[in-house]
Amino acid sequence: MVDAATLATLLVAGLASMFMAWAIGAGSSGSTPFAPAVGANAISVMRAGFFVGLLGFLGAVLQGANVSEAVGRELIGGVSLTPTAATLALIIAATLVAIGVFTGYPIATAFTVTGAVVGVGLAMGGDPAWAKYREIGALWILTPFVGGGIAYVTAKTLRNDSWDEQATVPVLAGLVGVILANVEFVVLGPPGEGATIAQTIAGPLPLSPIAGQAVATLALGALSGLALYRDLRVDADRGQRRFLLVMGGLVAFSAGGSQVGLAVGPMLPLVEPRGVPVTAALVGGGLGLLVGSWTGAPRMIKAIAQDYSSLGPRRSIAALIPSFAIAQTAVFFGIPVSFNEIIVSSIIGSGYAAGGGGVSASKMGYTVFAWIASLVGAIVVGYAGYTGVSLLF
Repeated sequence: MVDAATLATLLVAGLASMFMAWAIGAGSSGSTPFAPAVGANAISVMRAGFFVGLLGFLGAVLQGANVSEAVGRELIGGVSLTPTAATLALIIAATLVAIGVFTGYPIATAFTVTGAVVGVGLAMGGDPAWAKYREIGALWILTPFVGGGIAYVTAKTLRNDSWDEQATVPVLAGLVGVILANVEFVVLGPPGEGATIAQTIAGPLPLSPIAGQAVATLALGALSGLALYRDLRVDADRGQRRFLLVMGGLVAFSAGGSQVGLAVGPMLPLVEPRGVPVTAALVGGGLGLLVGSWTGAPRMIKAIAQDYSSLGPRRSIAALIPSFAIAQTAVFFGIPVSFNEIIVSSIIGSGYAAGGGGVSASKMGYTVFAWIASLVGAIVVGYAGYTGVSLLF
């Protein structure tokens, strides 16, 4: 039997979690994926908001478990978040995100949630999870260089007149197909586990598991490349727009899988002991993302599409490919990652390929400072907040 105080705490934590999910859906993860396609007039703003909501919801349910478990259980050792601690972490993170939304400061959701959970966990007497911190730090530090580097090389290649664009872009589509073939989906695996498309296809083949997966991966990559090659030969502009739509869909799906854990992860230590399965929590978080995308994303998509339309289709493709790859890497390893960081670094990389592309060094420095301040501030406020609440009650 749940007492009234615990029930009230769970209710407040649930509301904070849903607000976080809404803010994520209405923010970068809901607005960025289809902005290039909108800028290229491949899809309308309202349709983009509709599809990004559905795809984000599917990504949250089918791929959100890894990051959710990491946020809820792997950021602090020796203790499990209590209802008060989880509620406080969510309220702090949600408040910081709200401040960023209303003041225009680029507050990174992943940094605030991670910092708040670590802060309250340390205040509870927990031990730092150094191994997990090294994983998280490595991805956060490498993302600007890897994402920006891949975007730079891709955009540079597409801008090179000595390369046939109608042959180069299908090769990129083939690489995307190779990545997609090795993305895990819970519906393809046994209960409680996931499986990739390549593993599923390789099952009936008379080959070893490794050889079968390699054949399936190469086949899916080749089919993806050939399909786009055919489209480009028939109508180059239409084929390019379709590729942008596909990439937008993949990035939206990946955003749901990588970002929902930031909203529902701190809730897992509260709800799982009471018999609520992870899938149910992911569905709730996914619905929050969906509502955020449908209510807040269209306005953001329209605004961001103006920036993306200035990038052009080539730079948009160059920015979305590494965004998809990095987001799926974060999902696979269960690492909370900032979608803003992924997108911004990819745009900057593609911008430098165009001779600078209007990239502002001062704005870059301000954004990085805001990210670091988000993390440090959340840790400090989380620690101080839990300590203060413990002394009072």
